[in-house]
Amino acid sequence: MSKPKSLNHYIDLRGTPCPVNYVRCCLEIEELNHHDILEIDLDKGEPKEMVFNGLKQAGHHIKVILDEVDWVRLLVVCCAHK
Repeated sequence: MSKPKSLNHYIDLRGTPCPVNYVRCCLEIEELNHHDILEIDLDKGEPKEMVFNGLKQAGHHIKVILDEVDWVRLLVVCCAHK
């Protein structure tokens, strides 16, 4: 799958094991400003749950915008204050 054309920030973490996928999401978010948007492709199961719950607990707004058979695309609105 190619990078979404509408966003500046996108990472494809399908096939990336836990907790590496969560760490990579956090590193990507550190580079964002408040209200920037990041799209993340993740495998379903533990990767999706770990990233979704971790980012939500950190205060970011998250929504599943694409739900495929084996993977999901999350839309994350950065709510971190720099």
